[in-house]
Amino acid sequence: MLLASSASASASASASQMAALRPPRLLLLPPRPAALPLRRRPGLLASSARRCRVRVPRCTPTPQTSAGGSAVESPARRKCSPFLESALLPGGNELSVHEWKAVPDIWRTAAEKYADRVALVDPYHDPPSKLTYKQLEQQILDFSHGLRAISVAPDEKIALFADNSCRWLVADQGIMATGAINVVRGTKSSDEELFQIYSHSESIALVVDSPQFFNRLAESFISRISARFIVLLWGDKSSLNSKAVMDIPVYDYNDITELGRENRNALCYSSELSEQGQQGVFEAIGPEDIATLIYTSGTGGTPKGVMLTHRNLLHQINNLWEIVPAVPGDRFLSMLPPWHAYERSTEYFIFTHGIQQVYTTVKHLKADLQQHQPHYIISVPLVYETLYSSIQRQISASSPARKAVALALIKISLLFMEAKKIYEGTVLSNSPVKPSFISYMFNYVRARIVAAFLWPLHNLAKMLVYKKIHSSIGISKAGISGGGSLPMHVDKFFEAIGIKVQNGYGLTETSPVVAARRPFCNVLGTVGHPIKHTEIKIVDIETGEVLPDGSKGIVKIKGLPVMKGYYKNPSATNKALDQEGWFNTGDIGWIAPHHATGPSRKCGGMLVLEGRAKDTIVLTTGENVEPAELEEAASRSSLIDQIMVIGQDRRRLGAIIVPNNDEVLAAAKKKSSLDGNNGLAKDTVMSLLYAELRTWMAGCSFQIGPILVVDEPFTIDNGLMTPTMKIRRDKVAAKYQGEIEALYK
Repeated sequence: MLLASSASASASASASQMAALRPPRLLLLPPRPAALPLRRRPGLLASSARRCRVRVPRCTPTPQTSAGGSAVESPARRKCSPFLESALLPGGNELSVHEWKAVPDIWRTAAEKYADRVALVDPYHDPPSKLTYKQLEQQILDFSHGLRAISVAPDEKIALFADNSCRWLVADQGIMATGAINVVRGTKSSDEELFQIYSHSESIALVVDSPQFFNRLAESFISRISARFIVLLWGDKSSLNSKAVMDIPVYDYNDITELGRENRNALCYSSELSEQGQQGVFEAIGPEDIATLIYTSGTGGTPKGVMLTHRNLLHQINNLWEIVPAVPGDRFLSMLPPWHAYERSTEYFIFTHGIQQVYTTVKHLKADLQQHQPHYIISVPLVYETLYSSIQRQISASSPARKAVALALIKISLLFMEAKKIYEGTVLSNSPVKPSFISYMFNYVRARIVAAFLWPLHNLAKMLVYKKIHSSIGISKAGISGGGSLPMHVDKFFEAIGIKVQNGYGLTETSPVVAARRPFCNVLGTVGHPIKHTEIKIVDIETGEVLPDGSKGIVKIKGLPVMKGYYKNPSATNKALDQEGWFNTGDIGWIAPHHATGPSRKCGGMLVLEGRAKDTIVLTTGENVEPAELEEAASRSSLIDQIMVIGQDRRRLGAIIVPNNDEVLAAAKKKSSLDGNNGLAKDTVMSLLYAELRTWMAGCSFQIGPILVVDEPFTIDNGLMTPTMKIRRDKVAAKYQGEIEALYK
């Protein structure tokens, strides 16, 4: 893969070419009234530079004394991305760069290779946006120079609190290109959580999504922070709560990019930069510089600020192609929070390969899948579960004959896939013992015969059923799943209907991807092999000793993707990272043993996860229970929307269940269990749910005892789910503490 190409501008370069490569010497520019505070007061036409002087001791150059005793002005310290803006560094256009050193370097390469290709489509913001790679690079440069013009300095923190959009990407990369550090979060986080993140990170300014979001923060957040300025990505400044901003300068997206564009254009007609040797004012952003602070959402406890460097993120960009072999023109749908490390790193990576990204939302996902027919979708397990449930509902809503045929064909395809795994060598096993040759050959021949018998029916299913499903959701190459556990029944279903879903694994602290299933070896039940420059080992939960393949223990990770540490939290850093650089994930897993022959011969070295160590429920009987397996089994019931297993320090397990009321009502009608008002009695609901638990959890090692049925779903808005859609177990347990106590009495 071409990582970067060294380019030098000739002496005859046009003004437009130079504008793309060389930013201005900002101190030479006349002041511009770019963005005024909303509250009118004397001096309304004061320049933006004058308004920024408040609270900005760094933005005024420090006078120094020359050898002759006279005061001279020292240029402010500035940084730039070494390949994106190589003309600014000592040596200027003569600089030879053979690899990316900072994340924003990727945009120059992408713009040179894919200049007029459409990079992104953002249809649901006002105005709708469509940008080519060249336009995207220019907007990133404009945004970064706009920030420099209002005196943003390297290593300062800027809070970027916004949701997924093209302008989020421009702001994110524009901040990075100045050498500043962005502190990212989405609008669904609580005001208090955002305040904690802003304060703990020592952010100096705020970039927000929209006027609606800003006004939500006005009372509880803005009045409590110190902000040098505020940037509004979408919407009109006139819609902001003017009392909240008071003396804080407010810029909208166009203010910043226009200011940056003017500064860049001014440089094109000035030779002073090169004549005075001012390139030396700029330093190169280094691979070990911090690029971003991402505060872990966490299913419990206070968020911690993960420091990810440019090297961490570049490792992802340089090594994800073997998982997602994207080619120019491939379409991706983007719907995850962009501040989440999984979405963010994969976005950076795919843009280096000339793809087209279409932004969507949960509300528009179904329509956009059909309209855009994406080659790939990168998302969390919940999205694939939702697609699975939607397909199942469509099948159930069809005529009895069609439904019977579709379900029968799907079962046949599932059997076909199981037989195929045996002779292809992808049967997952944790046994280190090599199977006997005779036994394997018997199973091999039997699997071949079964597969040959089922193959015509599987092909018939493709034509009659699966073709329609494919046309409705696209995903012609692969769906990439990460950020949580992918339920096995969902995994098997998509494999059976011919839609490849590749499960991966990682954490915010590992940038995040450390392992993933490859397109050519997509073994269900695993998260695949480690990616390059990454080591994984399994250690005993008590002694810390390294365990052999097939043994279950704590997963530890070492390598280039591992974070620099937790910001201002050395004790947490030392707890998570040992002296040799191994990161303790807190996850329980095992590595598949290697076999040269047999049904598991292609599985060796793959990582299998079995839950979180801290999620383990310890019963008073002394038994340890991993709730994830039980919750996955129960979630297969159409009557259960959400479930959280409980039972810590209890004699038996219980569960908190959010039922699917429509499905429960339909099931009750079939059994004629409605009361006189066509309503559902509590006993009826409990009876139906217990029956479902017995059905779907029959094969589990543990069974559920008492259950608590609640009407309010676990959501991000009510604080019972993380922004990455994982249940906050501690929050749910705290909310229903009284009911849980009563349940066990």
